[in-house]
Amino acid sequence: MDFYSAYAQGFARIAAVTLPVHLANPAANAAAVIEQARACHDDHVAVAVFPELCLTGYSVDDLFLQDTLLEAVQEAIAEIVEASADLMTALVVGAPLVQGNRVYNCAVVVHRGSVLGVAPKSYLPNYREFYERRWFAPGDDRELEWITVAGQDVRFGPDLIFRCLDVPGLDLHVEVCEDLWVPVPPSAEAALAGATVLVNLSGSPITVARAEDRRLLVRSASSRCAAAYVYAAAGQGESTTDLSWDGQTMVYECGSLLGESERFPDGPRRTVVDVDLDLVRQERLRQVTFDDNRRTHAERVQRFRDVEWELDPPAGDIGLLRKVDRYPFVPDDPERLALDCYEAYNIQVSGLEQRLSSIGSPQAVIGVSGGLDSTHALIVACKAMDRLGRPRSDVLAFTMPGFATGSTTKAYATRLSEALGVTFEEIDIRPAAEQMLADLGHAYSRGEKLYDVTFENVQAGLRYDYLFRLANQRGGIVVGTGDLSELALGWCTYGVGDQMSHYTVNAGVPKTLVQHLIRWVISHGEFGAETNEVLREILAQEITPELIPIEEGKKPQATEDSVGPYNLQDFTLALVVRHGFRPRKIAFLAWHAWKDIDAGEWPPGFPADARVAYQLEDIRSWLEVFVKRFFANQFKRSALPNGPKVSPSGTMSPRGDWRMPSDAKGTAWLAEIERDVPVA
Repeated sequence: MDFYSAYAQGFARIAAVTLPVHLANPAANAAAVIEQARACHDDHVAVAVFPELCLTGYSVDDLFLQDTLLEAVQEAIAEIVEASADLMTALVVGAPLVQGNRVYNCAVVVHRGSVLGVAPKSYLPNYREFYERRWFAPGDDRELEWITVAGQDVRFGPDLIFRCLDVPGLDLHVEVCEDLWVPVPPSAEAALAGATVLVNLSGSPITVARAEDRRLLVRSASSRCAAAYVYAAAGQGESTTDLSWDGQTMVYECGSLLGESERFPDGPRRTVVDVDLDLVRQERLRQVTFDDNRRTHAERVQRFRDVEWELDPPAGDIGLLRKVDRYPFVPDDPERLALDCYEAYNIQVSGLEQRLSSIGSPQAVIGVSGGLDSTHALIVACKAMDRLGRPRSDVLAFTMPGFATGSTTKAYATRLSEALGVTFEEIDIRPAAEQMLADLGHAYSRGEKLYDVTFENVQAGLRYDYLFRLANQRGGIVVGTGDLSELALGWCTYGVGDQMSHYTVNAGVPKTLVQHLIRWVISHGEFGAETNEVLREILAQEITPELIPIEEGKKPQATEDSVGPYNLQDFTLALVVRHGFRPRKIAFLAWHAWKDIDAGEWPPGFPADARVAYQLEDIRSWLEVFVKRFFANQFKRSALPNGPKVSPSGTMSPRGDWRMPSDAKGTAWLAEIERDVPVA
């Protein structure tokens, strides 16, 4: 397995190309297409899509019916076919072609010296500035046909799917401009028939706001069809007698923009991106209604014909031409991040608000440590009380110092509770913990420094034992503080411990998002200045469970030393739960996202001194840890309390996104890491 190859990792490089057109000059246009085709070949592009009627120009009007032009088009296609013989890239080129008694507005697919097939435009606009039916016939009824192009007899019709045999999942369908604007586009049926990359050759003159309409349609099509959608529009050189042209190109994948070029360019432009074919396939596997829709339209879907071809993709490292977010749960765009934080915070608040209202308005009992998770759960509980019109004193916050509780975090818990105006108490669990350890005959009770899992869990368990009994005593419910990342890694104490509560507000929030939620709360004035000051100080602390006493000369206990950097583990979590990616692909993507501290974007407000890089050896090592912990701790996730889903990437709830047997093994996943992920 070629770990460093984007093609071997399930990607295909796709280009949407616009270029200056020479009106009614197919030879000059063919030369321009060939020049861009060679550049695409050099960029290791699998498929390059050119604008509608790019061999003649879209705006030549009645010249479409001139024999001289139509014959020159055939010669131009022959030149392109000949030039493509030594090029890897499949070319999708727009041209007028005669079939029977009519001219058709066509997309010609060319690869390695052959014409693979021809797709005619199905729906011809004949309104406002468009008059296509004056020259062309609609191609929606031309199925199961053949056409002669550049001396080759090839399939002709809108019913063609070009299936690449040596790049699994690269299944291409072609439609032309207006085909996308109708209620049921040909590409929608093609997607149900298995097409994963939908391409559109467009003329599309520009008027005010039309570019946004195109984006809306392309994004929607890619999302609804769970596909990549590639769009290339005509631009420079088209006639401006009555219209203008902007040469817009873009590629969307399952609703996300992969790339677009500048509009109104001077000269050719290419949007070159790597489409994730695995992601498309996984989306369709998960969204079962996608295939149900195929069953509904089976008669139409079954009509599609396959055209097989082979790309012979390059081996080795060709880079990765797509943005890979370091933090899948945390957008880089400030506006998007602010909206995500607003929604996540209010999902949590409204969830707790509804739960409190529905069971008789109990008090909210919560353990606070001064760490990120309990801090965020506490401010969620306070905001829920605010919205219910209840006093914050109905939030009962308890700090429960143990053997390793530091004065700093304890002070944070105290100051934050006082600033928020909640009911606050301290319960020292050390006497009870010492008694339990003595009852167990633990070595610690005999003076030995044995800080094992029993030593840790005695403290964690006692804290929640107290919280549940306090809830009984004071008419409350225990609000859980554990987050999504901890649940995935099993970093929680089962039963009477932080795995359990009456309602858990953070269960859908990954660790890497918590800090941004708190920053958002600060910046949006949800609480007062005194509260915000404490929150800022809490954000700067290292994550620690504070269960093992600090020994002189030794580093204090740090969570990430055991479970791995949450930066990497949240990255893996999103790709496992949301997309089902295999370990080698996760490692490949993590390597591209994290190998260079200066490359790519960081989330807004992310501290410069907290930025880190990880090399492949580290990524591989912590990926193994993730797999082992993820499989070993399913029993904890199978018994989760209620809590709201926050991220579209999913939750660990057995009633929601994740169901898995507790006795499953990660053997196959670990074997793949050993076999396919290099150490360096």
